[in-house]
Amino acid sequence: MCGIIGILAPEGAEVRQQVYDGLLVLQHRGQDAAGMVTCDKERFHQRKSNGMVNDVFRQHHMDLLGGNMGIGHVRYPTAGSSSSAEAQPFYTNSPYGMALAHNGNLTNAGKLLHEVIHLDRRHVNTNSDSEILLNILASELGRTHATQIEGELYLDFEDLFDAVERVNARVNGSYAAITMLSGYGILAFRDPFGIRPLIHGVKRGEDGDKTHVFASESVALTALGCEIIGDVRPGEAVFVDEKGHIRRRICHPSPVLKPCIFEHVYFARPDSVIDGVSVYEARIKMGEKLANRIIENLPNHGIDVVMPIPDSGRISAMEVARTLGIEYREGFVKNRYVGRTFIMPGQAIRQDSVRKKLNPIPHEFQGKRVLLVDDSIVRGNTSRKIVQLARDVGAKEVFFASAAPPVLHPNVYGIDMPAKEEYIAHNRTNEEITQAIGADWLIYQSLEDLQDAVIEAGRGILTEFDSSCFTGEYVCGTITPEYLTSVEEARKDGAKRKKNTSDETIEIHNKE
Repeated sequence: MCGIIGILAPEGAEVRQQVYDGLLVLQHRGQDAAGMVTCDKERFHQRKSNGMVNDVFRQHHMDLLGGNMGIGHVRYPTAGSSSSAEAQPFYTNSPYGMALAHNGNLTNAGKLLHEVIHLDRRHVNTNSDSEILLNILASELGRTHATQIEGELYLDFEDLFDAVERVNARVNGSYAAITMLSGYGILAFRDPFGIRPLIHGVKRGEDGDKTHVFASESVALTALGCEIIGDVRPGEAVFVDEKGHIRRRICHPSPVLKPCIFEHVYFARPDSVIDGVSVYEARIKMGEKLANRIIENLPNHGIDVVMPIPDSGRISAMEVARTLGIEYREGFVKNRYVGRTFIMPGQAIRQDSVRKKLNPIPHEFQGKRVLLVDDSIVRGNTSRKIVQLARDVGAKEVFFASAAPPVLHPNVYGIDMPAKEEYIAHNRTNEEITQAIGADWLIYQSLEDLQDAVIEAGRGILTEFDSSCFTGEYVCGTITPEYLTSVEEARKDGAKRKKNTSDETIEIHNKE
């Protein structure tokens, strides 16, 4: 899971500050690395490194990022690598000069890597599937025959769309991508299932000029003062040339919208609208349905107070309290200077961060039956520590509610969920999970209620989802047991520690 943004402004304008501001708004989607590439006429300028946006980009970096076209990226490492070599965007000089930022995960990356090297005769310098995607697109663009006009080569936009169509035929998995082509413009495209989000907006200047913006979430566009044009549709490519002309085409024979439902559960900001569905309204609906399950399963619950696990559990918790007619209180104070623990690499880092991230307010707990509401439970270690914090400050009983169903299967489309034996729900009954996290009672949202919550929030505009981490049913239909085994081996915390150590060694050797 990553955040991407691409901006094309009128000639003579500078986009670096807008790209930077957009990345700040998308920081919740990735805290491991950040990068930006801008284009000043036909020259690219790049800055990327590990760290948060405001740490990676200092003023002296910004001064060098000139141009009226740029793309940016914040990284969340899907396979656990934190090597700065894999920070995006990626760049290749042939054909035309291209830079790409990608959110998602290619599930046939091994096959594609072999093809890129041995058939397309291109060089790949990292372990990132995003660099593979860039080279696949570059190779397909290289197969087009640019038209010669007055002694100069010109790439027709139909050729560009033909290249994306061939990319879609070769690539499996999830991909929302923004590509910058030197001398031409910005190309945005989305996989045939629309698994990862991508939206287009326009900012109108006082003189009538338009700045085009593509981003992972609508909140980045609204923060920049844009008017929303609409989501990039599944299988669609949208091209904006240097003069601001928009052209779009569906580049797949049978696209169908089945976005990742975990965006609404956890990843997206509540003030975003994804595929026409308000994330805030979806989480309200999740809370309402979760409360109704509590009434059905534990009518004489005796709960005194409902408390959220900040931040992503807050909206659902508020609606749980309202529906139950129980007092809502903020029992934990969050340290705003600690990142999102779910997307931190390594269990030791996550556990240590929980202790630094949340502090209970003792008098809100003392002698009370407390219902804690979180967006989801994955490993359960964070939940266990939070339950213990509540007990330590005097909670009489601690009930726990998850706004999502039990996570049982790996997510292969860009969310770094661990190997399934590391899931708290793996091969455990509800009672065993309750005991494992130290709670007195535990309830999960049902999958049907979760899906209905998003459907109702969107007034039926969205009806199908990728819910594979709950069901094990993968929308692409090309996921084999062997592939899942390889994913699980790569995502175990021990494998991540080994890989990160190897990455650092490679970087040191390169520097020497």
